[in-house]
Amino acid sequence: MEERFTGNFTQQEPISEAGIAAVCDILRSGRLHRYNLAGGERGAVAALEEEYAAWQGARHCLAVTSGGQGMQIALRAAGVQPGDPVLTNAFTLAPVPGAIAAIGARPVLVEVDDTLCIDLEDLRRKWEICKASCLLLSHMRGHLCDMNKLVDLASTLGLTVIEDCAHTMGAEWNGVKSGNFGHAACFSTQTYKHMNSGEGGLVTSDDAGFMARAIILSGSYMNHATHGTRPDDPDFADARLDMPNCSARMDMMRAALLRTQLPDLPRNIDRWARRFEAAAAPLAANPAVSLPAMRPEMRRVGSSIQFRVPSLDPGGCDALVQGCAARGVVLKWFGRDVPEGFTSAHPSWRYVDRQDLPQTDRILATLFDMRLPLTFPVEDCDLIGRIIAQEVAKLAPAQGAYL
Repeated sequence: MEERFTGNFTQQEPISEAGIAAVCDILRSGRLHRYNLAGGERGAVAALEEEYAAWQGARHCLAVTSGGQGMQIALRAAGVQPGDPVLTNAFTLAPVPGAIAAIGARPVLVEVDDTLCIDLEDLRRKWEICKASCLLLSHMRGHLCDMNKLVDLASTLGLTVIEDCAHTMGAEWNGVKSGNFGHAACFSTQTYKHMNSGEGGLVTSDDAGFMARAIILSGSYMNHATHGTRPDDPDFADARLDMPNCSARMDMMRAALLRTQLPDLPRNIDRWARRFEAAAAPLAANPAVSLPAMRPEMRRVGSSIQFRVPSLDPGGCDALVQGCAARGVVLKWFGRDVPEGFTSAHPSWRYVDRQDLPQTDRILATLFDMRLPLTFPVEDCDLIGRIIAQEVAKLAPAQGAYL
């Protein structure tokens, strides 16, 4: 009888008692808005900003309603205007080009390579055509490109880099945290990310002028003095008059919840690594499966796993999804013609000008994606990997069966 997995791919770990208590304290106070402070009170949101800035190693941090809203604010604060071209990865999730489109700018999609990272040669080519001033760099599904080369190229081209770190909170390149390479970084605390507040986001930067504009954009009114990592007053002189109010403030409850999770983040990164390794090993043993190369300089956060089966046609890819589903394993396939769940690809983003991306299309055609929640024991991740490898072997036996 074939093995079957019975876990739930959308089940997250329960909120800790400390987290529940922190939220209950906020509820009992009645002070839910970040600027509804008693005399001399710092508040949970400002405290979270201070603590996350210290953990990230950034000078400034701003807590907002979502990672997507954080990207919109970051682009505006970086000076992107309606109609401006903004470069970004062709392989990413819809909120990334969506953030560009939402501020009236024009997404220019850059090819990705077989490691699922931005293709630096195509980045140069696209810049030569559009002369964009900004790159919204998506570290999609935790994959970091050669960040040293990226920084050098961005400097040569005069690109302001904003890092989308929704999938790389705590990831590193040569010991430097993801988010500390660009002008600013945006993080998500949505349920399926690395800290869970349902929805939420964080923006970090060392640039005082940028952060002053971001704080005003987030909807601070004239309450910026209450921000724990705020720039000095002179940095707000123009920002408070020039920037629109986008009402994207994080509330006290989410901040209180996240403060209790931040100390556990390093341990959880190690836990994800063990689960990723367990799921990847059976896949790596099947010659029909192609796993993205793991650069030795990169320490990723393995909260999901991606792989390709290059020999499969669309029918075979759909059969793999169905075969795994019948055994309890939920795969997402980026080669579908229409969006499904959280998964979509550039041809379905009709708010983006259609662009010719043959390399990305080839990669996405046979690319599969799967979450690895911390609710899965390590041995279950090994089971999941075995099931996928066995289902691949049924469909691509010429490349070698996995038993």
